[in-house]
Amino acid sequence: MDLEMDFEEHVLACVLSRALDEVEAGEATATEATGLSRAELLDILIRIFPTSLIHGFSLEEVRDSEPGMEEELLRRLLLTHGRPADPTSARFAKIIARRALRDGHLWEELGLVDRSELSRLLATHFPTLAAGNTNNMKWKKYLYHKLCEAEGFSLCAAPTCRECKEFKSCFGPEEG
Repeated sequence: MDLEMDFEEHVLACVLSRALDEVEAGEATATEATGLSRAELLDILIRIFPTSLIHGFSLEEVRDSEPGMEEELLRRLLLTHGRPADPTSARFAKIIARRALRDGHLWEELGLVDRSELSRLLATHFPTLAAGNTNNMKWKKYLYHKLCEAEGFSLCAAPTCRECKEFKSCFGPEEG
């Protein structure tokens, strides 16, 4: 059994479940929810999931969504640390960058069971980035910290962090 592939399928199922909830609630299209193109979504659905799932995403009605500047910066950061020439890592970079723009914790916005699953995903597909998180910083906080660091700033928070009800726990000690 290919445990890495099974884990990747699990992550995709989690993300697509969140996306489908948003599509059904009228909050986003499938491409807006995932950051993937219509063609990429269709490829994933056809290769991995039951055909009946495709119709729920209403892909025939959606257009590809263009990333904003912040999302593009996050994508580039991830891709810089991604596995070279790996289309799966490139797709996860798009998904992670898009979901990082949401208000909740990144692992929750991806629909994952817990933070350790996000850690595993990042270590697998973006190993040098994950290895740099030596203080076990929260992942969204860490990604934005790396973006700020690249711009020459030392203290930054993700835009959604300032409004978070868990701000004190995220900006407190980094254990756990």
